[in-house]
Amino acid sequence: MTDQENQASEKTQPVGEARYMRKIRSFVKREGRMTNRQQTAIDTLWATMGVDYQEKELDFTELFGRDAPVVLEIGFGMGKSLVEMAKNAPEKNFFGIEVHGPGVGACLADAGEAGLTNLRVINHDAVEVLEFMIPDESLATFQLYFPDPWHKARHHKRRIVQPEFIENMRPKLAIGGVIHMATDWENYAEHMLEVLKAASDFKNSCDSDYAPRPEWRPLTKFENRGNNLGHGVWDLLFERIS
Repeated sequence: MTDQENQASEKTQPVGEARYMRKIRSFVKREGRMTNRQQTAIDTLWATMGVDYQEKELDFTELFGRDAPVVLEIGFGMGKSLVEMAKNAPEKNFFGIEVHGPGVGACLADAGEAGLTNLRVINHDAVEVLEFMIPDESLATFQLYFPDPWHKARHHKRRIVQPEFIENMRPKLAIGGVIHMATDWENYAEHMLEVLKAASDFKNSCDSDYAPRPEWRPLTKFENRGNNLGHGVWDLLFERIS
């Protein structure tokens, strides 16, 4: 995030987010130090809220013990906004993917303290999880908030939002499902918009190019700081139509 970028020192250093389905890893795992709270959460809550990676499709109804709309988020960082969303929408199931172990531990700790039962997390490369574990047309919402902008022009090819990524993610969404992306880099917002507009199976859910921040997306501390400095944030909401 630029959110993620600001968290990079405590999170992980991506080496090729624009890797699409089996090319290169989207991240290299470089674990920070796990706090006692984070480790305790993993030790005590993984059995009920954690998901181990396997090259086998998940059954979300079985995983959550109920049939409900599934919201998937890639790169939830330390998990505070994901936990808040799950707490505020108990009628939905939330599935978070994150490669940073301490972030997973922090998310589980917060989720446990909140008494959540509608959140599951996996600590693995998102591209492999999407390819092997997420069934087609199983998601109501796909979320990608503040991915690394790779702001230097020569690094733009490393951005995760590319036509190939959208094409590989598309079948995982149900018809009528929504992609929700947000960034605080205007150039990346323009790139996201261009990629999504070019995807024939999607339409913009808003009358204008960008959406006001939906009430369900919590403000992060970095976004609040950016707002105070006059920085912009761009939300994009696109619906799968075919």
